[in-house]
Amino acid sequence: MFSEPILFCKTIYNMEKDWNKIAQLEKAISARYGEEAIQNPKKEWDSSKEDDYLEQVKGYTKKMRAIHEQEEKVEVKGFFMSKKLLNREIRNNCPNCQNRLRTVRDDIYMNKYECCEKCYINYVEDREEQWLSARRLGENKCHK
Repeated sequence: MFSEPILFCKTIYNMEKDWNKIAQLEKAISARYGEEAIQNPKKEWDSSKEDDYLEQVKGYTKKMRAIHEQEEKVEVKGFFMSKKLLNREIRNNCPNCQNRLRTVRDDIYMNKYECCEKCYINYVEDREEQWLSARRLGENKCHK
């Protein structure tokens, strides 16, 4: 064994086991946290729990493989990128007034209302529900 002392619970112990101290610690732990706190985990483990655990691990790995397969990687200019990123449509202009999107607010309104900030102020503000329902029906066309 090691002869170097180690720090444990604000007390210095030698690496040699002090069975009386161990029994005292176990007794204090069981008094504070209950009898289960000092039990060996193998005591409650049996073959049925092992089978359940293995089934859970298999299900988890199957799920992770499915997610990984969906995230197919494609090489672009020497780098691997997710195929999802390449299929995204980039919008630079407002579909309603054809003005170029310039600000962060334009991007926010484009994501939520499919219009720029100017169209939002002119046509959508205070009529959000009506605008969104018309957008679902494909009727949103602003006029300059």
